[in-house]
Amino acid sequence: MNKQVTVVIGAGSIGQAIARRVSPGKHVLLADLKQANADAAAKVLGDAGFMVSTAVVDVSSRDSVHTLAQAAVAIGAVTGVIHAAGVSPSQASPELIYKVDLYGTALVLEEFGNIIARGGAGVVISSQSGHRLRALTPEEDLALATTPTEQLLSLSLIRSTGTDASLHAYQISKRGNSLRVMAEAVRWAKRGARVNTISPGIIITPLAKEELSGPRGAGYRRMLEASPVGRAGTPDEVGNVGALLMSEQGAFITGSDILMDGGVTASYRFGDLAPN
Repeated sequence: MNKQVTVVIGAGSIGQAIARRVSPGKHVLLADLKQANADAAAKVLGDAGFMVSTAVVDVSSRDSVHTLAQAAVAIGAVTGVIHAAGVSPSQASPELIYKVDLYGTALVLEEFGNIIARGGAGVVISSQSGHRLRALTPEEDLALATTPTEQLLSLSLIRSTGTDASLHAYQISKRGNSLRVMAEAVRWAKRGARVNTISPGIIITPLAKEELSGPRGAGYRRMLEASPVGRAGTPDEVGNVGALLMSEQGAFITGSDILMDGGVTASYRFGDLAPN
């Protein structure tokens, strides 16, 4: 029997939660910028009975992403790709956010779209932030979706200025992720594969805990309190949605974005978080 492979890029809580649901009987290749992160995740999954190996990847480097894709193919048929790597506005400059979250995601979609197996599926973890960006023009949408990967960072659209430059870069990048996935779904279909995005709100992970206690923490806490659900989400809840999108139950879903933010975006548009 041919070995099937699930590749997890970004070995944090969300990537692990999805992998646990879609990878029984498969080989899980855990890739992260830091070997220590990949090793820690591998121990958790390995102790739970999964077949696991690790790799180091820098998603902002084409050579690195290409090497990872080739390493995955050497193990077996790549039937699952979970892309959960990224940096947040509190962590990074606008330039790094664009390079990792926008360009890096385009690289992953391109390189793994070249080798994904028939019947395979991918999930990209985007963010609710992409839904709170202003409406873009049709030309801007098209540029984010279809500009050749190596030209993405030259788009005039991604020039960020002002005190919220990192947040703006993050919102543009996450909007770009969902648009890029929509366009890539057409290309992935030629290999008999599907790909979608999930746009979570605040999900309780080590990074989220750091954000909640950081300079943007008060705003995040107000966001949660004023949302219809009134709380943050959990990695397992994202895992459930990821499992649907990657399974046969989600076979009619591709090129789509699932917003799961506890109603935060709804509150920004129609509730207590709406601008006065």
